[in-house]
Amino acid sequence: MRHRVSGKKFNRSTKQRLALFKSLAASLVENGYITTTQAKGRAVKSLMDKLISRAHHGNLASRRAIHAFFNHKGLTNKLVDQLAPQVKPNLGGYTRLIKLGKRRGDRTMMVKVEIVGIEPLVKAAAPKKSKKIAAKKSAGRIPSLKPLPTKAVTSRPQTAAKPIIQRTTSK
Repeated sequence: MRHRVSGKKFNRSTKQRLALFKSLAASLVENGYITTTQAKGRAVKSLMDKLISRAHHGNLASRRAIHAFFNHKGLTNKLVDQLAPQVKPNLGGYTRLIKLGKRRGDRTMMVKVEIVGIEPLVKAAAPKKSKKIAAKKSAGRIPSLKPLPTKAVTSRPQTAAKPIIQRTTSK
């Protein structure tokens, strides 16, 4: 019986599960949001709430505890110095789950886990142009495309409806 046993195993050993939670939490601190399955999102949500409430203290002991989890100085500093002051010091609820729908491959519910009260870091991807195309355009070898003129759409004249002929069978 599983009396007073909380948490999911995710079909992984303890070390694999801890590594999974560390990587999901690190991505959440780094980007401000992650997209994952609902079960993993719930597990990371409770973990991140505990880490953020620990980061609100801001003292050396809390920094060391967070660093012991992440084992990355940059993530620890970002969580304590940047994210924790932006989030209101509540009794919890620092993260939220937003349902995105079911994944196409196996119909698993996907969620977006984000930290409440901060702007997620969105990296704008600029369209890349190859050097050859840019050189040919500047040389005038590739003509610029102009939109084709559109014709006025005229409606077809309406004709009288043909009568429906029903077949009758005689025996």
